[in-house]
Amino acid sequence: MVIRTEDCIIEQRPQMRGGDGTVQITHFVGKEALLGKGRLFARIALAPGCSIGPHVHEGDSELFVVERGCPTYDDGGVSVEAKPGDVLICPPETAHAIKNNTAGTVDLIALIVYA
Repeated sequence: MVIRTEDCIIEQRPQMRGGDGTVQITHFVGKEALLGKGRLFARIALAPGCSIGPHVHEGDSELFVVERGCPTYDDGGVSVEAKPGDVLICPPETAHAIKNNTAGTVDLIALIVYA
């Protein structure tokens, strides 16, 4: 199976989880393609000043790969500066948030899997 870029669904989420600006989510596949193992596989784009507000993952875990840019990751209350290639992991029942404090776009590959 091949899913073409032009077939991906692009979603705009203003003030995602109470964050700033509008987050763009490019869904690579729908939830059904994850075969009951997860609920998201997507690219998340954060324009300068955009963020995903703090929230807790209950019953699932979120993993990010920083593809472009240097986001600030709130890892359960600890602020970490990430760079391209870093993997950010939010285990179940843990809070996290992410913000783009830079002048360029931050792109993340995100995967949410069930615990």
